[in-house]
Amino acid sequence: MAPRPSLSRPRRLALALAAGAAALTLAACSGGASGDTGEASGSGGGADHGELNLQLSWIKNEEFAGEFFADSKGYFEEAGFSEVVMTAGPSTGTAELLSGSADVALSDSVAVGTVVANEEAPLKIIGATFQANPFTILSLADGGNIAAPEDMIGKRIGVQASNTSLFEALLAANDIAASQVTVVPVDYDPSVLVNGDVDGFVAYITNEAITVSMQGLATTTMDFAENGLPFVAETFTVTDQTIAEDREKLKAFLVAEIKGWTDQLADPEEGARLAVEEYGADLELDMEKAVVASEAQNELVVSPDTEEHGLFVITEDLQEQTIATLQAVGLDIEASDLFDLSLLEEVYEENPDLVDYAG
Repeated sequence: MAPRPSLSRPRRLALALAAGAAALTLAACSGGASGDTGEASGSGGGADHGELNLQLSWIKNEEFAGEFFADSKGYFEEAGFSEVVMTAGPSTGTAELLSGSADVALSDSVAVGTVVANEEAPLKIIGATFQANPFTILSLADGGNIAAPEDMIGKRIGVQASNTSLFEALLAANDIAASQVTVVPVDYDPSVLVNGDVDGFVAYITNEAITVSMQGLATTTMDFAENGLPFVAETFTVTDQTIAEDREKLKAFLVAEIKGWTDQLADPEEGARLAVEEYGADLELDMEKAVVASEAQNELVVSPDTEEHGLFVITEDLQEQTIATLQAVGLDIEASDLFDLSLLEEVYEENPDLVDYAG
C-alpha cells in the first residue's frame, strides 16, 4: 500500500507569510476570546473554564501525545475544562487565533514570528513543547553522508518550497554561498533521497528520518538546531487579548499540559498507542513508527533548562537564540514582541511540584 499523503508533514514556516494578511483581516471581524468564568488559581481548584479550542499544527499522531494523555487521564477536566476540542492541522494556527476560532494554537516560533514581525499580529508564545526544533538535513550514510554544514557544498539538496527561506538561513548561518549547493525542489516524500535524486533532504528527525531508517538504510542527519539555527517549536501561542482577559484559564491549561507531557515522557509507548488506536484511529498510523517517533520526540521536549525550571520553559538565552534565527530569515523582531513567559512562571510558583517532571 502506498503511504498516505497526510502522513508526510508539510512544513509550515513559509505559510505564515501568506497567511498573515488574511489572519489579521479575520481578527478585525472577531470579538476575541470570551472572559474567564472561573476565579480559582491556574491549578484549576474548582474553577469552571468551560470549553477550550486547541488548534493542532498537524494530524492527530504521536506528536500530540501529551495532549492525548491530558485528555484521556482527565487532567483537562481537573483543571476546570468541560472539554478541550483538539482540531487537527496542518495549520500555523495564526489565522484561527486571530479570528477567535482557537484559544490556543500549537505552532512554531518562525511561523508566529513572521506574522508578528510583518503584520504586527497581537500574538504571544507562552511556552514551548520542543526545546529544539526537529529540522535536519537527512542523507544516506553511503550517499551524501552530510554530517556537517560544509558537507553540503557541491551537493544536491532537496528543499520544499515552504522551507526555502529557512534553508537559505541555514546556509547564511554557516557562511555557505547559495551558489555552492544545488537546490532541488521537492515535496515531503523522502523517496527522492532513497532513489538517489538528491544527496540531502530537508526533513524532520521525528518523521522522514525515521521513515528512511525503517527501510533498513543507514542515514546521517545534520540538525539545524545544532548548526546555527536553534529555535523552539510546538509553541503554545495565544492572543494578547486572551492573556489579558483569560489569564487563569490559560494557566489552568498549562497545568494540565505539563501533567500530560510528564506522562508522555514516562511512557512514550502508551503515547504512541493513544495516537494510533484512539485519537488518530482513522489515520491508519503505523504503530512501529509511532513508537520510535514518540521516543525520539521526547529528546526534543527535555533539556538541562527543563530539568532546572520545568517543562515548556523558554529561557532568556533560548529566546535570544530564537530571535537570532528569525533575524537570520529577515524578520525585524525582539523577544518582548514574541514571548510572554510570565504565565508559566506563575504556574510553577503556584505548583512547584510540577517542576520535577522526572519524579
